[in-house]
Amino acid sequence: MELTAKVPSHCTETYGDDGDPDPFQWDTREDCEVRQILDRVADKWSLLVIALLDRRVMRFTELKREIDGVSQRMLTVTLRQLERDGLVKRTVHPVVPPRVEYELTPLGGTLHTTIRSLVTWTEQHQNEIAAAREEYDAREATTAA
Repeated sequence: MELTAKVPSHCTETYGDDGDPDPFQWDTREDCEVRQILDRVADKWSLLVIALLDRRVMRFTELKREIDGVSQRMLTVTLRQLERDGLVKRTVHPVVPPRVEYELTPLGGTLHTTIRSLVTWTEQHQNEIAAAREEYDAREATTAA
């Protein structure tokens, strides 16, 4: 069986009529590296793992206990993907039974900073979002009636 390395595909920057980069250019290309990375880091399990590993090392069982609703399989898949992307470091200690610990890499730490900014924005605007949702739901209820 021959194994070949999967070469990442890169999207070329496309520009809109106004000369600015088209923010949706990556969304139309399944093989685009940007889309793949965004899909990975924006899923809920990855976000939670990255948030929990901020400035601390955790074992698998600790992560599983802290992340409500994640299955053992999904946590395993998420950690492997984050490790493959260079965001999480996995350390196996040679003891019986083996002890495995996870921590953010420096690259993962930079992503955590971005995630923290997103959470801060959400906290600052949650009341506005709740009001917009109520207004939308009321409008939809009136339209449906």
